[in-house]
Amino acid sequence: MIAKGEATLLKIYISNTDKFKHSPLYEMIVFAAKRYGLGGATVLKGVMGFGSSSVIHSVNLWELSEKLPVVIEIIGKEKEIDGFLDKIQPWFEKIRYGSLITKEKINVEFFKQGDKRR
Repeated sequence: MIAKGEATLLKIYISNTDKFKHSPLYEMIVFAAKRYGLGGATVLKGVMGFGSSSVIHSVNLWELSEKLPVVIEIIGKEKEIDGFLDKIQPWFEKIRYGSLITKEKINVEFFKQGDKRR
């Protein structure tokens, strides 16, 4: 549960084509974060980027498959984020391409609980 005050932001940089157990890695991470009870998760799709390989990937209309950067942002309490990170970190050792995970302290200024009907 998120409340006003100090929280932790976990950012995971991967590609939209990264898979884990035949599913998109970003989906696996978001569903795992929900099961773990973290405050929230958002997947952001980039239009251009490069990583440690220095290969630039961007949106091209003539390409059939787009390999684009994805950032997953997850917010929660520091202890919860640390426990979640310990759980998912082995997944990244099994994927073929590079990734980056960062963690930072943030200050939540406003939080309103949404309707849980969905």
